[in-house]
Formats: sequence, C-alpha cells, structure tokens
Amino acid sequence: MDVFTRRIVGFGVAPADLDGPVVCRMFNRAIAKQTPPKYLSSDNDPLFRFHRWRANLRILEIDEIKTIPCTPTSHPFVERLIGTVRREYLDRTLFWNRGDLERKLDNYKAYYNQHRCHTGLGGATPAEGSGVPAQPIAKLESYTWRLHCNGLFQSPTAA
Repeated sequence: MDVFTRRIVGFGVAPADLDGPVVCRMFNRAIAKQTPPKYLSSDNDPLFRFHRWRANLRILEIDEIKTIPCTPTSHPFVERLIGTVRREYLDRTLFWNRGDLERKLDNYKAYYNQHRCHTGLGGATPAEGSGVPAQPIAKLESYTWRLHCNGLFQSPTAA
C-alpha cells in the first residue's frame, strides 16, 4: 500500500511456508510493471532480516521503515487496509487455488484503486490521489451500474 495516496500497490500470495526467497518473489511480483516505491514499511518479523530480502531492497534502492515493536498502531493505514480487504472481499469470496486468488485480488485492487471512494480522501479514489484523471460523473437522468469483482460491488457510470 502506498500510504500517501492510499493506493494498493499489489498483493503477495504463496502456498507454502515463507522464507527469504519466497518473500522476495512475492514482493517483486506485486510491484511488477510499476515503478518501485521509494520507501517500504515492514514489521520486525524475522522474514525481513534475511540476506536476500535486504539485498533485494538494496538493488531496487528502496529504504525500509521498520514499525515500532509491539505497537500495531504505528502503521494504521496498512492495518486498516488489511481489515477492509478481509471484511469487504475475502470473507465473501471463495477461491479454488493460488491462481484464482491472485486473479480475484487483482480485480479487487482495480476496484479499490479506481472506483471505490474514500472519505479520508475527500470522496476521491486512490487513483485520483496519485494523478490519474477522475472517472466521468454519472448523470441521474441516464446511468448504468458497473459491476466489479463478479458483481460483489457496483458503481454508477454514465450510460
């Protein structure tokens, strides 16, 4: 998550126990086709002390910001995002395998970043906060509902 624009950068999915190389692959897949972030927030989990993880961040020129130990409120936006994704999407969605989950999370990321309005951003979407032009406003005389995430969410759009 980009905490400045509240935009979801990507998700990492792994079917097995995590270690340094797996975490690096998940992170690199999540930021693929994007410019890497300048800063990355991580907790004090031993996974983020692996040599390969640190080398990956050094190569990508990303500065790591550590959370304060035993203080989950030190990164409230990330904690809020995790809860939102669980409540709004994962608790209501079935997935069959890793590929299916990745595809569904990518659909949710597109919905969250481009169509879901945020009160903390003054009714704007995270995409608008990062410089993407706003979606056209639907007129009440003629509009249709656009379905997102297989019909789980809807947003009005100009007809």
